[in-house]
Amino acid sequence: MACGMGAGALWGLVFLAPELVGDFRPLQLAVGRYLAYGIISAMLIAPRWRALVGTLRRRDWLALVWLSLAGNTLYYILLSTAVQDVGIATTSLVIGFLPVAVTIIGARDRDAVPLARLAPSLLLCAAGAICIGWQALGRPASANSDRELVGFICAIGALVAWTAFAVGNARALKRLDRVSVHDWNLLTGVVTGAQAVALLPLSAAVDPIQHAVSAWVQFGAVSIAVAVAASILGNALWNRMSRLLPMTMVGQMILFETLFALLYAFMWERRLPSPLEVAAFALVVASVISCITAHRSRQALRHALA
Repeated sequence: MACGMGAGALWGLVFLAPELVGDFRPLQLAVGRYLAYGIISAMLIAPRWRALVGTLRRRDWLALVWLSLAGNTLYYILLSTAVQDVGIATTSLVIGFLPVAVTIIGARDRDAVPLARLAPSLLLCAAGAICIGWQALGRPASANSDRELVGFICAIGALVAWTAFAVGNARALKRLDRVSVHDWNLLTGVVTGAQAVALLPLSAAVDPIQHAVSAWVQFGAVSIAVAVAASILGNALWNRMSRLLPMTMVGQMILFETLFALLYAFMWERRLPSPLEVAAFALVVASVISCITAHRSRQALRHALA
């Protein structure tokens, strides 16, 4: 659980990145972040590369390719577009339903806690997510309604992409007990970096280099910072947690990303949370506590039957 909270704290930073370098397109943000992620990962894994590659099968490489695409490249492009078009609050609302989606899928796993036992936690989670974005969704229609619609659709796409990643990555980690969580993260970084290289020509065609030198310096600094904090450290913590917790608990831990994203947004906007946002925090905390209680009750029942 501590690893899940730490990952959420680091991942929440990715919601701020599009605001810090708003002059750059989402595709550029993804390419910059994942080029840095790939280069750093390659440097860290280089001493163990030959020995590690020998333990991987074709199935594992295919998993790395689609997990890197769904959980990194595609997800971040969609997330950045959503943040720039509809803002952090609305994007957080949609992403806030990740725990519900992952938990429902994880309930199919063997020895998972039944959904009926998790119903209170899921309802609290959904209520918290609705509170988070209620103000954003209830605001008057603006002149940029078409852009906001595109942003909302991108946020839903990001939700689908990361749900697929969270489930697939957790199952891959439990299957690949011969690969450490740190090495799996670095392998994901190398594959994601290769995807970023492949996207360079498209990025240059969509938005040719036309920014000032100072803007590129800031862009590089943000890309490296997000790569180190969110991709290297955050992913390592998440992978560790995914191997230790059941899927139904993994889903709940995603809530911390939403909470920290909002906390950083309040700091960025220099304001205090509204009553609805405070309610969201309380509901999310209650959701996690309810989920933990359900899992502990299940464990206690197993011990009693044994």
